[in-house]
Amino acid sequence: MSVVIPAYDEEASVGRVARQVQQALREAATPHEVIVVDDGSTDGTSVAAGRSGARVIRHQRNRGYGAALKTGILAARYDAVVITDADGTYPIESIPDLLFALREADLVIGARVKQNVRIPLLRRPAKWLLRRLAEYVSGERIPDLNSGLRAFRRSAMEPYFSILPSKFSFTTTQTLAMLCDHYRVTTISIGYNRREGKSKIVPWDFVTFVALVLRVSMLFNPLKVFVPPALMCLALGGLKTVMDVILAIVRAGGLRWSILVMPVVSTSALTLVLAGIQILLIGMMSDAVARKIVPTAPSVSALTLRPPAHMTADEPDRRAEG
Repeated sequence: MSVVIPAYDEEASVGRVARQVQQALREAATPHEVIVVDDGSTDGTSVAAGRSGARVIRHQRNRGYGAALKTGILAARYDAVVITDADGTYPIESIPDLLFALREADLVIGARVKQNVRIPLLRRPAKWLLRRLAEYVSGERIPDLNSGLRAFRRSAMEPYFSILPSKFSFTTTQTLAMLCDHYRVTTISIGYNRREGKSKIVPWDFVTFVALVLRVSMLFNPLKVFVPPALMCLALGGLKTVMDVILAIVRAGGLRWSILVMPVVSTSALTLVLAGIQILLIGMMSDAVARKIVPTAPSVSALTLRPPAHMTADEPDRRAEG
């Protein structure tokens, strides 16, 4: 299996994390490689990673968390891929458990739900709201939407490379896309340690994450976006129409034939009703298009953790380095 570790200015911890990964997989007797993608660091991240025995790929400039993951995944020699962070927050000893669960799934997420999870309190309301929105879009319960410790098969991920972003929303997009396309996604419970160094996520990234969830919904489940505003417009338009009719009856002094020649329904009522119908029709058209272009979830077969037959472990990988 291949373990991909994106790193940006993580000199203090990346070497230790890489060594922990190697030790955990040696103890599990699993053929493996560790790939550290240095995303344009300004410190000694590449040197520290190289000293650990990991295979190091370096971006000349900082391109983002998702871009680093794409580079590592494309360079991986194995179909089974695990990603984790370089800051020491994720429990490396859980990687063998993820691999075991991957035998019966397409994506296994390490859900940070144990009691020793140390997520800053200021982030928790935003994470809860984002998770609720994602659960509405996907129609599935999601214990942890964007955990950075997860295992998946590269062959199942490649169809999504064109929509996976280059920033921190990579894992959020992956989770939603595979859930909406009905891949087998499962979770295992993990802890979460206090990070070493300063976090790269800033508060306004929350707005980006919300926009991302809505964008993914437009790609995979557009009716979840269009139906609520359409129903709201139709309901408001219907209510305004009823109020207009009642007011016209009052003005006419009762139900009289003169109502037929009076301006009864207001322009605002008609606008709301027509807007609701148009939004609903756009949603239905988007849903029809989405169902034609989404990848088909392949059946899960028994996983092999060995390199492909045409590539040995010491053969240089000639695919794009990113």
